[in-house]
Amino acid sequence: MTLSFFKLLFSILFHPYFLLSINALCIFWYFYYLILYQFVYFKMNNLKFGTDVKSTNSAVSFQTRTSWRAPIIWEGMFDPKVFDQKHIQENSTVALTVFAVGRFTFLMSAEQHFMLGLPVTYYVFTDLPDKVPNITVAPQRSLKVMQISKHNRWQDISMMRMKTISEAIELELRHLFRYVFCFDVDQEFKGRFGSEALGDSVALLHAHYYKAKEPAFTYDRNVKSKAFMKTGDYYYHAAIFGGTWENVKHLADACYLNILEDKLNDVEALWHDESHLNKYFWIHKPSKLLSPEYCWDKHIGDKSDIHIFRLVWAPKHYNTLRTWQNGQTITTEYS
Repeated sequence: MTLSFFKLLFSILFHPYFLLSINALCIFWYFYYLILYQFVYFKMNNLKFGTDVKSTNSAVSFQTRTSWRAPIIWEGMFDPKVFDQKHIQENSTVALTVFAVGRFTFLMSAEQHFMLGLPVTYYVFTDLPDKVPNITVAPQRSLKVMQISKHNRWQDISMMRMKTISEAIELELRHLFRYVFCFDVDQEFKGRFGSEALGDSVALLHAHYYKAKEPAFTYDRNVKSKAFMKTGDYYYHAAIFGGTWENVKHLADACYLNILEDKLNDVEALWHDESHLNKYFWIHKPSKLLSPEYCWDKHIGDKSDIHIFRLVWAPKHYNTLRTWQNGQTITTEYS
C-alpha cells in the first residue's frame, strides 16, 4: 500500500466527526447494556422492573433495592406463582432452625404459612425436648428436635445459637438442604412467607429502623467489641436470617468467632448476636433484603407501608419463660 493510502486512513480515523460518532456509539451501547442488565436481573429474580423507590401515595416512599442492587422484597413486587414454580422445578429444600425456650405457637403457624409447597424440615433446638408438642405436619415436611445445653441467661442462648447453627449445618443440614432459615421463636406467622424470600444471603430490615437515618441505628459503638460499627447501610433484625447453607454457615462461624473474642476480652456486644450480625452484613452485603412485612411489630403506630403481615412479633416473657430453682431450669409458660 502506498503512503498516501495510510495518510487517507489516518485522516479518516482521527477526523473530529468520526471520533464524535464513535464516542456516541460507545455511549449508546453502554446505556443499552446497563438497562438490559437491570431488566434481565429483575426478570431472572421474578421481580418487577422499576425504580429504586416504591410509592403508594405522595406521603409514602421506601426503597425496593439497595445501592448494591439487592432487591428489598415488598408486597406487589413479585408473582408468588412464578417464584413457587421456579423453586419446585429446582427442587429447592429448606431447613428452618428455631431455638425454643417455651413457645410453640411459632411452629403451628409456620405449618400454615411458611414455604408452602416446598420440602421443609423444622429443627427445634431446646434443652427440654420432652416439652416439644407433637405437631402434625404436611407431606414433605418434618420436625426434628435437637437437645442443647442449658444456659443461665437468654442472652447466652441468643449468642451461642451461632455455634449451634454452624455445627448443625456441618453435621447434617448441608447434606440435605439447599437453604437454611434461622428464626427467633417469639414470633407468629400471619401470612404468606414463601419462596420469594429464598436467596443466596438474606437479611431482614428491622421494623423499628427501616425508616430511620443511620445515626439512629443501634449499632454497637463500643470500640472494644468485634461488633463495633461506626457507620452502616441498614439496621438488620436477627430474628430472621437465611440463605444457602454455605452462606449461613459462613455467617454463623464469623459471628461465633467474634463473640468468642469478645468474651475473652470481657466484652458483650450491645444487642448480642444481632450486633455481630449487623457487622457481618456490613462487610458481606446480603443478596436479598426482606421488608418489615416479614417481621412486624404491631406496637408500631405507623403501619402505612405495611399491606400484609407475614410474621408478627409475639410478646417476650423472659422472666416467665425461664426461671431457675436449685440449679434447675423451670419453664412455666407454653403456648
